Amino acid sequence: MPPTQTPNGVIHPVILSGGSGTRLWPLSRALYPKQLLPLVSDQSLLQEAAIRVADRKRFAAPLIVSNDEHRFIVAEQLRVAGTEPSAILLEPIGRNTAPAVAVAALTVVTDAPDALLLVMPSDHVIADREAFLAAVERAATAARLGRLVTFGIKATKPETGYGYIKRGPPLDSIAGAFEVAGFVEKPDATRAKSYVASGDHSWNSGIFLLPAALYLRELERLKPELLNACRAAVDKATRDLDFIRLDKTEFAKAENVSIDYAVMEHTPLAAVVPAEMGWSDVGTWDALWQIGRKDNAGNLATGDVVIEDSRNNLLRADSGMLAVLGVEDLVVVVTSDVVMVAKRDRAQDIKQLVAKLEHAGRGELKTHPLVHRPWGSYRSIHAGDRVQVKHIMVKPGAKLSLQKHHHRAEHWVIVNGTARVTRDNDETILYEDQSTYIPMGTVHRLENPGKIPLHLIEVQSGSYLGEDDIVRLEDTYGRIDKK
Repeated sequence: MPPTQTPNGVIHPVILSGGSGTRLWPLSRALYPKQLLPLVSDQSLLQEAAIRVADRKRFAAPLIVSNDEHRFIVAEQLRVAGTEPSAILLEPIGRNTAPAVAVAALTVVTDAPDALLLVMPSDHVIADREAFLAAVERAATAARLGRLVTFGIKATKPETGYGYIKRGPPLDSIAGAFEVAGFVEKPDATRAKSYVASGDHSWNSGIFLLPAALYLRELERLKPELLNACRAAVDKATRDLDFIRLDKTEFAKAENVSIDYAVMEHTPLAAVVPAEMGWSDVGTWDALWQIGRKDNAGNLATGDVVIEDSRNNLLRADSGMLAVLGVEDLVVVVTSDVVMVAKRDRAQDIKQLVAKLEHAGRGELKTHPLVHRPWGSYRSIHAGDRVQVKHIMVKPGAKLSLQKHHHRAEHWVIVNGTARVTRDNDETILYEDQSTYIPMGTVHRLENPGKIPLHLIEVQSGSYLGEDDIVRLEDTYGRIDKK
């Protein structure tokens, strides 16, 4: 296959990683959503998306649009995957896909006015990469001839959880590309069956190939206020370490609307390229079961799982052992702080559980016990009255902020590795089995000067142990609020 590059522009992947959905709760949570999880391989869905477009003969370096709260995890996962993005744009608030693609297009056209954007959600599975690349080739041909192209997935069953695209007549001189006759929102079961039977409806994949300048022109025609807000957010953006922070005030003015509603359903330039590429949006636990490798009894098991006389279950143990006997058609997910059991055909209704947790203000909806930070991670081991115990890991060469606490003292016990500890004006090196005490109000810092991860146990004691009792005086990662 020839390189995806012509005088009319290079393909620039735009990977959308702004979601914080919880349809795969309790594994996916607001601060660690499904695109950051290894659901179908050893790599996260975000890493798989980046690797899918890693061939620099075909694609430019990807541009990432990310939720601000996920920025350090996104950057680290891309580094591990061997991907250096052209930029990571940080959304201060979620504003759906039309503004996300707009800020990406505005960023890219500055240096590449003829660029084509390959817009991909970061949380989809595409099993057949060669079929994906072939579909991109067909879409690129249509895009270079002035089309805004969406990818349609062959509808194999009457799925009511997806939107549909109705194909129109074929585009002249472009094999495998068609006019769009219409977009259809998630249908009821009867209509979904008729769409599949017709043969001219595809599932809407949410993947697009767009000439950046053309998309901006259509957006200016259809949603001029949205585009103005995005342009101002980009113009007033600031550089923060390896990230570009969109201006919050301006970006908040952008309408919260999808690219389908804002542009694709109203433009006369929409085209669709049908494709069969092993696509799934992995939107529910049942969808994950459908694409997973199951045993002879139809069980998809991950982790330490013991199965006896059970069929057609999704069983996942991320903590401890899970044993099942005589059960069918269930989803059972075990994490270190949650056990979730549901009928597999009710997987779409996890949102009802999530809504109940949200109403109750439960922290299990937002975070895992294992919390990732740019310097490493920490796991809560125990939380009680005036006491909290954490297992902290600091990456080689990393350091926490120079900080103090108003309401708590801390005891640190080194388990493995080397720690450099700052306490007011003193600096000490600690090794395995050594410990130190940080009194309340003491200015302190923890660093790992070694070549292996530093592990320690932290015991906090005091009247208030919340994460917001941190006064940062100096920080490598730009987390000091600018007054």
